[in-house]
Amino acid sequence: MSSEGGAAAGAPGLRADLAGGAPGATRPHDAARPPGRALMFAGAALAAVYVPSEGGRELRLAGPAGDSGALPGWPGGYAVSGRSAVADVFRSGRALWPTAAELTARREAVPASLAPDAALGVLPVGTDDRRLGCLVVVDGTGRGFDTDRRGFMELYAEQVAARLEAGGEPGTAYTVAGGAGGVVPAGSVPRREGSQVAYQLMPGQALDAERLGSFTLELHTGRISADARMLELVDIDPAGFDGRVETLLAHAVPDDLPVLMSLVEPGKTTSASRELEFRVRRPTGDLRWLRLRSRVLNDPTGRPERVLGIVVDASSLRPDTDEVSLVQRLSASLAATMTARDVARVVVGALRDPLVGADRVAVAGLEADRLVVTVLDPPEPAAWPEIWRSEWRSEWPDTPLRSLPTLAAALREVRVGLVPAGAELEAALAGVGPGGLALLPLPAEGRVIGACLAGWDEPHEFGAEERSLLTATAGLVGQALRRAHAFDAQHELATTLQRSLLPRRLPALAGGVAVARYLPAMVGLEVGGDWYDVIPLSESRVALVIGDVQGHSAGAATIMGQIRTAIRAYAVEGHPPDVVVSHANRLLVGMETDLFATCCYVELDMEEGETWFVRAGHLAPLLRHPDGTTEEVATEGGLPLGVLADADYPITAVGLAPGTVLALLTDGLVESSSLHLEDGMLRMRDLLAGADPGDAGRMADQLLGDGTRRDDDIALLLMRYDGMGVPPIRTGWTVWRLPDAVMHARRFTARTLRGWGVAEEADAALLVVSELVTNALVHTQGAVRLDLTLAGDRMRIAVTDASPRAPAKPVMADWESTGGRGLFLVEAMSASWGSVPVSGGKQVWSEFVVTRGPGPDAAAPAAVPVPHGFGREGR
Repeated sequence: MSSEGGAAAGAPGLRADLAGGAPGATRPHDAARPPGRALMFAGAALAAVYVPSEGGRELRLAGPAGDSGALPGWPGGYAVSGRSAVADVFRSGRALWPTAAELTARREAVPASLAPDAALGVLPVGTDDRRLGCLVVVDGTGRGFDTDRRGFMELYAEQVAARLEAGGEPGTAYTVAGGAGGVVPAGSVPRREGSQVAYQLMPGQALDAERLGSFTLELHTGRISADARMLELVDIDPAGFDGRVETLLAHAVPDDLPVLMSLVEPGKTTSASRELEFRVRRPTGDLRWLRLRSRVLNDPTGRPERVLGIVVDASSLRPDTDEVSLVQRLSASLAATMTARDVARVVVGALRDPLVGADRVAVAGLEADRLVVTVLDPPEPAAWPEIWRSEWRSEWPDTPLRSLPTLAAALREVRVGLVPAGAELEAALAGVGPGGLALLPLPAEGRVIGACLAGWDEPHEFGAEERSLLTATAGLVGQALRRAHAFDAQHELATTLQRSLLPRRLPALAGGVAVARYLPAMVGLEVGGDWYDVIPLSESRVALVIGDVQGHSAGAATIMGQIRTAIRAYAVEGHPPDVVVSHANRLLVGMETDLFATCCYVELDMEEGETWFVRAGHLAPLLRHPDGTTEEVATEGGLPLGVLADADYPITAVGLAPGTVLALLTDGLVESSSLHLEDGMLRMRDLLAGADPGDAGRMADQLLGDGTRRDDDIALLLMRYDGMGVPPIRTGWTVWRLPDAVMHARRFTARTLRGWGVAEEADAALLVVSELVTNALVHTQGAVRLDLTLAGDRMRIAVTDASPRAPAKPVMADWESTGGRGLFLVEAMSASWGSVPVSGGKQVWSEFVVTRGPGPDAAAPAAVPVPHGFGREGR
């Protein structure tokens, strides 16, 4: 299946003698082709190109026929509102394939030299959003336009549109104005006037027919048919071409093979046209840039069968750029940077305007298998894909590299990746550059230390000079980042430690929304010990914590991690707020460190809005009430943690109404060398009052401000209390140690279940109550309490006793044993069960999925469904 100077028989019409042979050469079917200087492509002669006139009422022939390479004898124009084939195609955007006789029958003027049976094609140029004109072609083979040749003509029309969009060289005689523009004398470069764009049309050369190569790739065999021009562009002798796609790919630069192979990647082929650029290595060693347009044709069953493509030399399709001066300015700016953040800001400024005009830029470093973002522009989370927002833990997100396989491949191969508009990408990259995406590995000293992503919203075409410019930019930025890393290595180490000690993400809360922000200090090379945490305590209670360890060092961050872990452990055990803080204080005193810590601990009942505050030398919390007023919570407070082992930490109780916002913050946000603490708190109250509580994340960002210069760390924890619309139903019973205690507990449970309308599961629930209450009375001392909770379709039975010892796991009981089967029964009858420590004892619980029927309480609104386990105990 060799080329023999053009396409083989598998692609009729792609013969070299019809695609622009030597002048004077004898060509088949010359009798079907009218005389003239017509440009030829894929066996078709360019008849004419029509473009809108000024005012948009007429379609005029773009240039004198003798200069444009079109066939002579075509009308000079058509009315846009008329009934001509050209006007119909321009209005509808759909191609027509008439014969000369059919046009004559419609009383349309056609050149007299055309035979009546000559096949024609009238194709739209441009898109539905931007109609640039119409292209008229005439068959030069005598066989008409089959499916393949129609596909080539449609690709050719797209190439004409791209040439009009790209503009021409000085001396161009005509322009095509987008929209309602017209054919008027042109300047030397495209120009934008209001909402219109003036497109230059180069006479003859602008249509590229003489410079186009074409090919057909059979997907089921991998054989390729290419015309002589296509082989010339990749420097292959047509006489020696073996028809194998591997032969063509061998001339491509290895870095560009992945993008070429994407054209035929299984499961990703599409009938829509694709466009990409690639490089071939010439025998002289120089690189040649080629632009390829292709589309896939399906067989009768709808499966992809073959790929049609056209290729053109891309070296002149974009305006020239003074790359040297741009790179010099970027190099000078990078030389003045000191930190990695400074480098990233310079890169964002360069890629956003002077260099390539990107709409979205991200600069990130590599830490193990994660991409840790340094700077994003725009900085708003909503401007980035969902997976980035889900990983937003502090100022910027850090994203796992495994979720970015396209970027990971570019980093692994240390090559600039250019992804055209419409290409299929993983979810984490698809929204970064819908119009085009550049992936730049940042190399330094033989390894990749980071990555830069530049994305465009509108379709963006990558030219040869742009790829080289981005490659040079990546090299400069990589070296600058390496210098910056040497400067702030200790800062990076401490920051990494601190990131690992802070919560990876905040839990979802029933009845409220919590968000947090953390910004490290920007002065010096050390970081501090600010921290925050959100701790679910039960299905309806949550603890919020914020604190600050004295000093700015890795030691402070280490102490912070220990204190945060200790407070979480004490809270989960069920201790009241003052006991939690007292235990943390004794722990820090026992560490025999010179550091102390401030802390504010808040426990909130999400059902009732009751809140308990304990403050250990920390800033007072702030409240924003539903009416927009703000206040500092007047809490008595105690000494910082680590000062005195027997320090007292009183509790302050406050009730919250739904819609209230609670703000916990550290002093870095309200105090600095130029800002007094009292003034900072007043400023923060004003910001809190003016922010919109409907979006808690945006509210937190507004409270942070620009954060351009920070003398201290900043931690901020916000919670908007919404309240639980319909809380779970609860009731409890104190079990007295009497001979008939189990009987009374069963009766209490039976009455409750009847009132709740639970009948089908009543027998199983009563059996579980009997076993759990019996175990508590027999194996423990002190008070025993039975609690019943109904939330949606789940019911919980919980028995609390004074023994901290967990119940023994079920084991096989002997057939003759008189006991030891209680927990077996509980496990068999329950959907789930378990045991958790509570203050001074434990709680053994069991859950059922229940069906509610008629009952005194059954008409009440159903409770808000709670996830399996009602919180931490059931997980």
